Amino acid sequence: MSVIPPHGNGRSASASSNGREVIAALSGLTKTYFKPDGSVLVEALRGIDLEVQRGEYVAIMGSSGSGKSTLMNLLGALDRPTSGRYILDGENVAELDDVGLSAIRGRKIGFVFQAFNLIPALTILENVEVPLFYQGITPAERHHRSKEKLELVGLGDRLHHRPSELSGGQQQRAAIARALVNEPAIIMADEPTGNLDSTTGEAILEVMQSLHEHGLTIFLVTHDDKVVSRCERVVRLRDGQLESDEVLRRSGILSDQLPVRPRDPQPTAVS
Repeated sequence: MSVIPPHGNGRSASASSNGREVIAALSGLTKTYFKPDGSVLVEALRGIDLEVQRGEYVAIMGSSGSGKSTLMNLLGALDRPTSGRYILDGENVAELDDVGLSAIRGRKIGFVFQAFNLIPALTILENVEVPLFYQGITPAERHHRSKEKLELVGLGDRLHHRPSELSGGQQQRAAIARALVNEPAIIMADEPTGNLDSTTGEAILEVMQSLHEHGLTIFLVTHDDKVVSRCERVVRLRDGQLESDEVLRRSGILSDQLPVRPRDPQPTAVS
Protein backbone atom coordinates (compact mmCIF):
# COMPACT_ATOMS: atom_id res chain seq x y z
CA MET A 1 0.00 0.00 0.00
CA SER A 2 1.32 3.45 -0.88
CA VAL A 3 1.76 5.55 2.25
CA ILE A 4 2.54 8.87 0.61
CA PRO A 5 0.78 9.63 -2.70
CA PRO A 6 3.71 10.51 -4.99
CA HIS A 7 1.72 12.91 -7.14
CA GLY A 8 -0.57 14.66 -4.66
CA ASN A 9 -4.34 14.54 -4.94
CA GLY A 10 -4.80 15.18 -8.61
CA ARG A 11 -4.95 18.97 -8.38
CA SER A 12 -2.90 21.00 -10.79
CA ALA A 13 0.33 22.25 -9.27
CA SER A 14 2.97 24.67 -10.42
CA ALA A 15 6.55 23.68 -11.03
CA SER A 16 9.79 25.31 -9.92
CA SER A 17 12.49 26.38 -12.33
CA ASN A 18 14.12 22.94 -12.12
CA GLY A 19 10.87 21.17 -13.00
CA ARG A 20 10.03 19.77 -9.56
CA GLU A 21 6.48 20.24 -8.34
CA VAL A 22 5.89 23.13 -5.95
CA ILE A 23 3.74 21.90 -3.08
CA ALA A 24 3.76 25.10 -0.99
CA ALA A 25 4.03 28.65 -2.36
CA LEU A 26 3.94 31.79 -0.22
CA SER A 27 3.73 35.19 -1.87
CA GLY A 28 3.79 38.51 -0.01
CA LEU A 29 2.61 36.77 3.16
CA THR A 30 2.07 39.08 6.13
CA LYS A 31 0.64 38.64 9.60
CA THR A 32 -0.19 41.62 11.78
CA TYR A 33 -1.63 41.46 15.28
CA PHE A 34 -3.82 44.35 16.41
CA LYS A 35 -4.76 45.87 19.74
CA PRO A 36 -8.44 46.05 20.76
CA ASP A 37 -8.56 49.67 19.56
CA GLY A 38 -7.45 48.62 16.08
CA SER A 39 -3.91 49.94 16.29
CA VAL A 40 -1.00 47.69 15.34
CA LEU A 41 0.42 45.58 18.14
CA VAL A 42 3.12 43.77 16.16
CA GLU A 43 3.93 42.94 12.55
CA ALA A 44 4.91 39.30 13.03
CA LEU A 45 5.52 38.58 9.33
CA ARG A 46 6.35 41.24 6.77
CA GLY A 47 6.14 39.97 3.22
CA ILE A 48 7.36 36.36 3.05
CA ASP A 49 8.00 34.85 -0.40
CA LEU A 50 8.85 31.16 -0.37
CA GLU A 51 8.46 28.13 -2.61
CA VAL A 52 8.89 24.57 -1.36
CA GLN A 53 9.04 21.59 -3.68
CA ARG A 54 7.33 18.29 -3.01
CA GLY A 55 9.62 16.05 -0.99
CA GLU A 56 11.83 18.77 0.50
CA TYR A 57 12.98 18.68 4.12
CA VAL A 58 13.01 22.30 5.31
CA ALA A 59 14.27 23.60 8.66
CA ILE A 60 12.79 26.88 9.91
CA MET A 61 15.04 28.81 12.29
CA GLY A 62 15.08 32.18 13.99
CA SER A 63 15.50 33.80 17.37
CA SER A 64 12.58 34.50 19.70
CA GLY A 65 10.32 37.06 18.05
CA SER A 66 11.63 36.36 14.55
CA GLY A 67 8.24 35.14 13.31
CA LYS A 68 9.01 31.44 12.95
CA SER A 69 6.13 30.29 15.17
CA THR A 70 3.74 32.55 13.27
CA LEU A 71 5.03 31.17 9.98
CA MET A 72 4.53 27.62 11.20
CA ASN A 73 0.95 28.43 12.25
CA LEU A 74 0.24 29.76 8.77
CA LEU A 75 1.94 26.85 7.00
CA GLY A 76 -0.04 24.45 9.18
CA ALA A 77 -3.37 26.21 8.43
CA LEU A 78 -3.80 27.01 12.12
CA ASP A 79 -4.25 30.68 11.24
CA ARG A 80 -4.81 32.93 8.22
CA PRO A 81 -2.42 35.63 6.98
CA THR A 82 -3.35 39.30 7.10
CA SER A 83 -2.44 39.59 3.43
CA GLY A 84 -0.71 37.61 0.70
CA ARG A 85 -1.21 34.16 -0.77
CA TYR A 86 -0.45 30.66 0.48
CA ILE A 87 -1.05 27.86 -2.00
CA LEU A 88 -0.81 24.38 -0.49
CA ASP A 89 -1.09 21.45 -2.88
CA GLY A 90 -3.29 23.48 -5.24
CA GLU A 91 -5.50 25.23 -2.65
CA ASN A 92 -5.28 28.88 -1.55
CA VAL A 93 -5.21 28.52 2.23
CA ALA A 94 -5.27 32.31 2.70
CA GLU A 95 -8.87 32.46 1.41
CA LEU A 96 -10.32 29.74 3.66
CA ASP A 97 -12.65 30.35 6.60
CA ASP A 98 -12.32 28.47 9.89
CA VAL A 99 -14.24 25.47 8.57
CA GLY A 100 -12.06 25.36 5.48
CA LEU A 101 -8.88 25.62 7.53
CA SER A 102 -9.99 22.72 9.71
CA ALA A 103 -10.80 20.63 6.64
CA ILE A 104 -7.44 21.23 4.97
CA ARG A 105 -5.60 20.44 8.20
CA GLY A 106 -7.41 17.13 8.37
CA ARG A 107 -6.67 16.22 4.76
CA LYS A 108 -3.25 17.64 3.99
CA ILE A 109 -1.24 18.33 7.16
CA GLY A 110 0.25 16.13 9.85
CA PHE A 111 1.58 17.66 13.08
CA VAL A 112 4.39 16.44 15.33
CA PHE A 113 4.89 18.46 18.52
CA GLN A 114 7.57 18.61 21.17
CA ALA A 115 5.08 17.57 23.88
CA PHE A 116 3.69 14.54 21.92
CA ASN A 117 0.06 15.60 22.75
CA LEU A 118 -1.21 12.04 23.13
CA ILE A 119 -4.48 11.45 25.01
CA PRO A 120 -3.56 9.61 28.26
CA ALA A 121 -6.79 7.62 28.57
CA LEU A 122 -6.54 6.14 25.06
CA THR A 123 -4.32 3.35 23.82
CA ILE A 124 -1.66 4.19 21.26
CA LEU A 125 -3.79 2.64 18.53
CA GLU A 126 -6.79 4.74 19.60
CA ASN A 127 -4.65 7.88 19.67
CA VAL A 128 -3.55 7.33 16.08
CA GLU A 129 -7.16 6.69 15.04
CA VAL A 130 -8.39 10.06 16.34
CA PRO A 131 -7.79 12.12 13.14
CA LEU A 132 -9.61 9.48 11.08
CA PHE A 133 -12.57 9.51 13.47
CA TYR A 134 -13.16 13.19 12.72
CA GLN A 135 -13.11 12.44 9.00
CA GLY A 136 -15.86 9.87 9.33
CA ILE A 137 -13.66 6.91 8.36
CA THR A 138 -15.20 3.53 9.26
CA PRO A 139 -13.89 1.77 12.40
CA ALA A 140 -12.41 -1.09 10.40
CA GLU A 141 -10.51 1.25 8.09
CA ARG A 142 -9.39 3.41 11.03
CA HIS A 143 -8.00 0.35 12.75
CA HIS A 144 -6.25 -0.92 9.63
CA ARG A 145 -4.60 2.36 8.72
CA SER A 146 -3.55 3.18 12.28
CA LYS A 147 -2.07 -0.27 12.87
CA GLU A 148 -0.15 0.05 9.59
CA LYS A 149 1.38 3.38 10.58
CA LEU A 150 2.32 2.17 14.06
CA GLU A 151 4.03 -0.85 12.56
CA LEU A 152 5.80 1.52 10.20
CA VAL A 153 7.44 3.39 13.09
CA GLY A 154 8.30 0.25 15.04
CA LEU A 155 5.38 0.13 17.49
CA GLY A 156 3.48 -2.85 16.13
CA ASP A 157 3.88 -4.63 19.47
CA ARG A 158 2.64 -1.65 21.51
CA LEU A 159 -0.79 -1.09 19.97
CA HIS A 160 -2.77 -1.49 23.17
CA HIS A 161 -0.38 0.29 25.51
CA ARG A 162 -1.27 3.70 26.89
CA PRO A 163 1.14 6.65 26.60
CA SER A 164 2.24 6.34 30.23
CA GLU A 165 3.45 2.81 29.48
CA LEU A 166 5.82 3.97 26.76
CA SER A 167 9.16 5.74 26.77
CA GLY A 168 9.44 9.30 25.49
CA GLY A 169 10.88 8.10 22.20
CA GLN A 170 8.08 5.60 21.74
CA GLN A 171 5.50 8.29 22.47
CA GLN A 172 7.04 10.53 19.82
CA ARG A 173 6.97 7.67 17.31
CA ALA A 174 3.28 7.23 18.10
CA ALA A 175 2.81 10.94 17.45
CA ILE A 176 4.58 10.55 14.11
CA ALA A 177 2.29 7.63 13.23
CA ARG A 178 -0.71 9.82 14.09
CA ALA A 179 0.68 12.57 11.83
CA LEU A 180 1.01 10.08 8.97
CA VAL A 181 -2.36 8.37 9.28
CA ASN A 182 -4.15 10.90 7.03
CA GLU A 183 -1.49 10.45 4.33
CA PRO A 184 -0.79 14.19 4.44
CA ALA A 185 0.82 16.41 1.84
CA ILE A 186 3.17 17.91 4.45
CA ILE A 187 4.39 17.24 7.99
CA MET A 188 4.84 20.15 10.42
CA ALA A 189 7.31 19.20 13.16
CA ASP A 190 7.83 21.66 16.02
CA GLU A 191 11.00 20.83 17.98
CA PRO A 192 10.21 17.08 17.77
CA THR A 193 13.31 16.09 19.77
CA GLY A 194 13.09 18.89 22.35
CA ASN A 195 11.77 16.67 25.16
CA LEU A 196 14.08 13.73 24.45
CA ASP A 197 17.60 12.81 25.48
CA SER A 198 20.25 12.95 22.77
CA THR A 199 20.24 9.21 22.01
CA THR A 200 16.46 8.97 21.74
CA GLY A 201 16.33 12.24 19.80
CA GLU A 202 18.79 10.81 17.30
CA ALA A 203 16.52 7.81 16.77
CA ILE A 204 13.55 10.10 16.09
CA LEU A 205 15.61 12.08 13.58
CA GLU A 206 16.40 8.81 11.81
CA VAL A 207 12.65 8.22 11.46
CA MET A 208 12.14 11.74 10.07
CA GLN A 209 15.05 11.28 7.68
CA SER A 210 13.59 8.05 6.33
CA LEU A 211 10.21 9.68 5.80
CA HIS A 212 11.89 12.48 3.86
CA GLU A 213 13.94 10.08 1.75
CA HIS A 214 10.77 8.32 0.72
CA GLY A 215 9.02 11.42 -0.52
CA LEU A 216 7.36 13.23 2.39
CA THR A 217 7.56 17.03 2.55
CA ILE A 218 8.66 18.13 6.04
CA PHE A 219 8.82 21.54 7.73
CA LEU A 220 10.81 21.33 10.95
CA VAL A 221 11.05 24.21 13.44
CA THR A 222 14.20 23.96 15.54
CA HIS A 223 16.92 25.86 17.41
CA ASP A 224 19.38 22.98 17.15
CA ASP A 225 22.11 23.15 14.50
CA LYS A 226 22.60 19.37 14.77
CA VAL A 227 18.97 18.88 13.79
CA VAL A 228 19.35 21.36 10.92
CA SER A 229 22.28 19.37 9.56
CA ARG A 230 19.82 16.56 8.82
CA CYS A 231 17.65 18.80 6.66
CA GLU A 232 17.85 19.53 2.96
CA ARG A 233 17.28 23.26 3.26
CA VAL A 234 17.26 25.87 6.02
CA VAL A 235 15.12 29.02 6.07
CA ARG A 236 16.08 31.67 8.63
CA LEU A 237 13.76 34.46 9.76
CA ARG A 238 14.63 37.75 11.40
CA ASP A 239 12.20 40.46 12.50
CA GLY A 240 9.38 38.93 10.48
CA GLN A 241 11.33 38.77 7.24
CA LEU A 242 13.22 36.10 5.36
CA GLU A 243 16.86 36.55 6.32
CA SER A 244 18.30 33.64 4.33
CA ASP A 245 17.23 30.55 2.40
CA GLU A 246 20.02 28.03 1.98
CA VAL A 247 19.96 24.68 0.18
CA LEU A 248 22.24 22.30 2.10
CA ARG A 249 21.84 19.33 -0.22
CA ARG A 250 19.49 17.65 -2.65
CA SER A 251 18.45 14.17 -1.57
CA GLY A 252 16.95 11.68 -3.97
CA ILE A 253 13.49 10.27 -3.25
CA LEU A 254 13.80 6.51 -2.89
CA SER A 255 10.18 5.48 -3.49
CA ASP A 256 6.63 6.14 -2.37
CA GLN A 257 6.87 3.45 0.31
CA LEU A 258 8.07 4.15 3.84
CA PRO A 259 9.76 1.08 5.36
CA VAL A 260 10.61 2.73 8.67
CA ARG A 261 10.97 0.24 11.49
CA PRO A 262 13.52 1.73 13.89
CA ARG A 263 14.83 -0.02 16.91
CA ASP A 264 14.75 1.47 20.37
CA PRO A 265 18.09 3.00 21.35
CA GLN A 266 19.98 1.11 23.99
CA PRO A 267 19.67 2.77 27.41
CA THR A 268 22.69 4.64 28.60
CA ALA A 269 24.08 4.26 32.08
CA VAL A 270 23.29 7.09 34.47
CA SER A 271 25.84 7.82 37.15
